[in-house]
Amino acid sequence: MDILHELRRVIQLEAKTLTHLERHLTPQFEEAVKMLQACQGKVILLGVGKSGLIANKISATMVSTGTPAVFLHASEGMHGDIGIVAKDDIVLAVGKSGESDELLSLLPFIRKIGARIISITATLESTLVRHSDLVLITPIEEEACPLNMAPTCSTTAALVLGDAIAMALMKLRNFQPDDFALFHPGGQLGKRLLLMVRDCMRQGEANPVIDLSQSIRMMLCEMTSKRAGAVSVIDDEYCLLGLITDFDIRRILEQGKDFFSMTVAEVMNEKPTFIYDDEKAVNALEFMEKREKPISVLPVLDRQEKVVGMIHIHDLIARGL
Repeated sequence: MDILHELRRVIQLEAKTLTHLERHLTPQFEEAVKMLQACQGKVILLGVGKSGLIANKISATMVSTGTPAVFLHASEGMHGDIGIVAKDDIVLAVGKSGESDELLSLLPFIRKIGARIISITATLESTLVRHSDLVLITPIEEEACPLNMAPTCSTTAALVLGDAIAMALMKLRNFQPDDFALFHPGGQLGKRLLLMVRDCMRQGEANPVIDLSQSIRMMLCEMTSKRAGAVSVIDDEYCLLGLITDFDIRRILEQGKDFFSMTVAEVMNEKPTFIYDDEKAVNALEFMEKREKPISVLPVLDRQEKVVGMIHIHDLIARGL
């Protein structure tokens, strides 16, 4: 057997199935999306076997993009899990043949609860179709399986249709990047959109600050103990007067000056760059990295222009940004 030829055959056949599906979209598909958008409850994805796996994935996609949804395994539904279905819900039942016993056995009880049923099936004449309020047909000429038995093209069609419905609902709900981030707080995108500077900065006792009147020796002790590589110079009102970094110290030593005879005012940068605590942490990271001369620390101010922290590039990297 030519393995590459076989791989191409399967891919081409499944691609053909999707093209066929796209050409057979009817007003019923639009009606289904509108029904799901108007649903006052949740969407119950129902299936068993391979179709159950597809239903589970569609459920996960909907949940993560703003549509309340849950997967119900047809077999478990007969043993108590049907209790998750409420009268305001819509059941989206996935089944190629529409004749799976486990799936069909639940339909009378779903009807009794009062939930509506939308079916995704490849078989127009089936028991599932007769028990559905709305039917979405995914026409399948043949499976990619050499025996025309294992669900391949049929599951691909159902999966892609589920994705299409979820994305249409996402747009109708005006689901934005900030919403996506809120639903994915553990991912990099979520962190980049949700984490603020105040969430990552060194604050309180960990914030390296000194008064303008303090000695160079005290400044070094503060910088060393807080391990930030810098210290903010403040006045009695915690306003930022300047910044001293380890780079500033090295530069003075390289010039051969008597460092310990100098004052804090003589050493500090009087116009340091800073960032506000309510800005996104990723903005701080990008600013530090993309400057003509990259920096590793930034003093952090609140909107009252008071020093509230110090952000180090290592802190941002450690948070997964």
